[in-house]
Amino acid sequence: MSSTRTRIAASIAAAAGIAALAAAPASAADGRCQAAGIATLKEAGAFAAVRDNGISVATAVSFGVAPRNGLPEGFTVDTVIPFHTLLADHRAGDDSLFIYPWCG
Repeated sequence: MSSTRTRIAASIAAAAGIAALAAAPASAADGRCQAAGIATLKEAGAFAAVRDNGISVATAVSFGVAPRNGLPEGFTVDTVIPFHTLLADHRAGDDSLFIYPWCG
């Protein structure tokens, strides 16, 4: 029972973090960051798969992405980040959950 509650709480926390990202404002530099991320996925032949299915934290890390301050509560390496959330995180600038090597 406790394990189920923990999984539910982790899912809710992850959803809250994802929802916060979707509301992040964008600047011109953040738009360039997003465009560079899309270009990176296209160069790797992964754009369509990520667009359609999202990307796991582990796969993002394999592209050189790093959590900004450790993984958010409820996230694991298996957490799948939906594409729209990934785009929002690229536009979040210094408030993003992840650091993207192509956004330097």
